Amino acid sequence: MNSGSTGRIAEDIGRVMMDHGHESYIAYGRGKRPSSSHLIRIGNDWDVNLHGVKTMLLDRHGFGSKQATKRFIKQVENIQPDVIGLHNLHGYYLNIEVLFDFLKASNIPVLWTLFDCWAFTGHCTYFDNIQCEKWIEGCHHCPKTRYYPTSYGLDQSKNNYEDKKRLFTGLDQMELVVHSNWLKDLVRRSYLKNLPVHCIPSGINLDVFQPSDYLEVVRKKELKENKKIILGVASIWDPRKGLDDFIELSKIINEDYQVVLIGLNEQQLKTLPDTITGIQRTESTAELAAWYSAATVFINPTWQDNFPTTNLEALACGTPVITYNTGGSPEAVDEDTGVVIEKGNVEGLWKAVLEIEKKNQDELKGLCRKRALNFFNKEDRYRDYLSFFEGMLKKQIIKT
Repeated sequence: MNSGSTGRIAEDIGRVMMDHGHESYIAYGRGKRPSSSHLIRIGNDWDVNLHGVKTMLLDRHGFGSKQATKRFIKQVENIQPDVIGLHNLHGYYLNIEVLFDFLKASNIPVLWTLFDCWAFTGHCTYFDNIQCEKWIEGCHHCPKTRYYPTSYGLDQSKNNYEDKKRLFTGLDQMELVVHSNWLKDLVRRSYLKNLPVHCIPSGINLDVFQPSDYLEVVRKKELKENKKIILGVASIWDPRKGLDDFIELSKIINEDYQVVLIGLNEQQLKTLPDTITGIQRTESTAELAAWYSAATVFINPTWQDNFPTTNLEALACGTPVITYNTGGSPEAVDEDTGVVIEKGNVEGLWKAVLEIEKKNQDELKGLCRKRALNFFNKEDRYRDYLSFFEGMLKKQIIKT
């Protein structure tokens, strides 16, 4: 739903559509939050749990929730949408075979936003951290079955690949959106290569994410006086997001700096070394903006990612970004607003911090904010979606 970056994107696109005289419906699997769109839940907790069991035992993620999806399709038929926007289809709530059989039969224009690589693999959402290229010709003997969507039973990557290829190709009126040129290049090498693919960078709320005067409150609440903040933010912290790298980084920084990580769970907070200040996840964007504003630098040592919105949020608050050369993450910055480091080079992260420290900090903050204003304003980016939707609808009218 409209929680987390993916859900907020769907919510904001719906709002822009309604602002321009259209109706908006959002279907979701779980995690209901207030929305300006009409909400439709697909299935229930029981359906989600059963889908999870099917995934863990049979490795058939995306092929559970059959009856729940059929009931959802009946609701869609009653709504009679002019265009359909797809977002994350994985997540234990939707049957892709039922959905795409309906889409092919209905001939409704479809704009599908890909947030990762799951649409063209036999199992995983990302493969670059192990340099796997089986997805190009056909997945088999998957090396990532123990990773999301986790399977402890069979390896069905070959069957999943063939079924997804059959389902996701052959729609005459489907186009794709990606948020990074990195993912666009991968799509063009996959079995989706014949579909039109557009790159629209993610957008964020620049009225919320901006340099904040809450800085001193944040400092007094959590940190020692005069410490410079090295900030990391994630919705889930694990090795994929670079938690181990931050722990190593905290051992080599000098006494002028303090590492602060936001988004840790209770168990992680208990085992966190004293060299790191840990904070649980917050849904308060104002509080998050305050932390970005308080930081001297934002570090994103992600090992697999598409186009992280945390980079954009940091820039919008005037904070430079240091990121690993992972996926589309480096595309958020230029030479004036950030530094790109090769994966695993923790010493390189620290050297980049010292490099940024030498720059004129007021000028740097202004350049970061300017880049966010020029490229990552959500009002601009979601109007791009509106243009695509309206363009697809015009094509449909001409054909009929």
